[in-house]
Amino acid sequence: MKLAGKNVIVTGAGSGVGEAIAAEFAREGARVVTVGRTADKLEKARLTAGDAAERIFPFAADVSSREGVNAVMAFAHEKLGQIDILVNNAGTNVPKRKLTELSPEDFEYMVNVNLNGAFYFIHAVLPEMRDRKDGIILNVSSIAGVRPTVLAGTGYNASKHGMAALSLSVHLEEGKNGIRCCLICPGEINTPILLNRPVMPSDEAKAKMLQPEDLAAAAMLCATLDPRATIPELIITPTIQDFA
Repeated sequence: MKLAGKNVIVTGAGSGVGEAIAAEFAREGARVVTVGRTADKLEKARLTAGDAAERIFPFAADVSSREGVNAVMAFAHEKLGQIDILVNNAGTNVPKRKLTELSPEDFEYMVNVNLNGAFYFIHAVLPEMRDRKDGIILNVSSIAGVRPTVLAGTGYNASKHGMAALSLSVHLEEGKNGIRCCLICPGEINTPILLNRPVMPSDEAKAKMLQPEDLAAAAMLCATLDPRATIPELIITPTIQDFA
């Protein structure tokens, strides 16, 4: 198994990409604490992992809260011990995302979840990773964090650009400490976040998007490279989606 003996935290793991990454990592031998807002969704996601479910430990928490992150870390250290891999996947968007409609409350909400939550977890795991001179941090962002799009909206664009800068800064500062920080920037993905779009894509359009298992494969690549190698930034898009 590629990740036998590794201990992992995956946020946003109640559905979609986080669920897929957690299940794939557990199937490859890792023990995984899964984090999301709803305990029932986390438990349902755990059970879909089949035989690997016994290596998945759900914990419901608000990742945008420092208190929530501290609670996750206490649970993870109790269940797993050291944390070898952190996957910051939690993310959100809102339906009213154009500047003419975007409220300050919704902007703050996106920044708190998409950016601040990632920082809180990174800040929490770095000391132990520095002590060991080893650790992997995977930050699931978006191509909206590389180039803004009208479809993604102002708040999402801004929060994901912030996450990109955060991730690449960790790469620059902590690589010398043996810590690999990888930014994964996907294009359109068929996940429940699509429910927050002003116009829901058709089933045909969703079938042509990236699927959660594609992101799980990308995360596995980043997590299983030899320690001498890292991927600071990985862009993955549907074949039909323009990117240049």
